[in-house]
Amino acid sequence: MGILIRLVITAVSLWIATILIDGIALTTDSLPGKVGTLLAVAVIFGLVNGILRPIIKSIGCGFYVLTLGLIAIVVNGLLFLLTSWIAGQFDLPFHVDDFWPSAVLGALLVGVVSWLLNALVPDGRDSND
Repeated sequence: MGILIRLVITAVSLWIATILIDGIALTTDSLPGKVGTLLAVAVIFGLVNGILRPIIKSIGCGFYVLTLGLIAIVVNGLLFLLTSWIAGQFDLPFHVDDFWPSAVLGALLVGVVSWLLNALVPDGRDSND
């Protein structure tokens, strides 16, 4: 159940990014199409982050230390662009135009909104039993 909640939270975060950031587009008019696309992109985004982020952090740990973690902003933007490219390969109507500012701001916004929503939604592990 927790995975489904996180999936919906990521989809909502992506939806908010499509509204607030000009270079991120969700190009379908039907509500079921938008919901389905956002859920599919949320799955892709989760898989990209779950598979590639640990590998990138392991290989590039020196860059993380050297830049005091600021390279993570660049990595997040690149992973967001990769998500957009993969969505395009599946003919999903989700597109991120460019790296600066669309992908970087989009990744930051999705991260912050997801963090806030995850903090607000109980996941069952917060009980004091």
